[in-house]
Amino acid sequence: MPRRKDDRGAASAGPGPGPGPASSPADQRRGDQRLSDARLGSGTGRSAAEWFARLDAAGATRLSHEQISRLLVDEFEVVPWWAEGITVRYEQERGVEPPGRQPDGSYAVTVGRSLRGAPLELLDLAIDRFAGYAGGRPVAVVRSAAGPTAEWALAHGDTLHLRVVPSGGPKCSVTLTQGGLRLPERVQPVKEGLTRAFGVMGDRQN
Repeated sequence: MPRRKDDRGAASAGPGPGPGPASSPADQRRGDQRLSDARLGSGTGRSAAEWFARLDAAGATRLSHEQISRLLVDEFEVVPWWAEGITVRYEQERGVEPPGRQPDGSYAVTVGRSLRGAPLELLDLAIDRFAGYAGGRPVAVVRSAAGPTAEWALAHGDTLHLRVVPSGGPKCSVTLTQGGLRLPERVQPVKEGLTRAFGVMGDRQN
């Protein structure tokens, strides 16, 4: 469930105590950056600058987000969670944003599958089966045969949006989008969580 996962992440990678009321959004971002530097050093044994130098030497500026993270895990034996954090920091330093950045500065992750069934049938089935991931029932449901949707409010201000799009055949495109992510470090873990969540719909994928 996202609540449990987020709670674990907050213990090791969250922004910590927030700034006072007078702090601007820019101050908050700078504070998060400094804290991330400190945690990166204590968690991996190397400073951000040291990791950046290693990645530069490996030609990481030419690699995708996933390739950089995999390089850290496979070649430098970094734990996957920290590899994701290093990758995000490296992309920020080199002026490359991780995937999923929204205009408001938050991040969103979308995972989808082509599933067998009619739109409203899949909507009801998905609402029931994704309740375990979402932590309960949705806060809003639109039962439109042309494109039904459902939305959940998750912990820490995240949202989860379910959309079913008819394809004109026996299957529909079913997507889950988790948005409102404040930290780019959460993008990859959320993507992996959504991918696992679709396991409950395995009987509709063939």
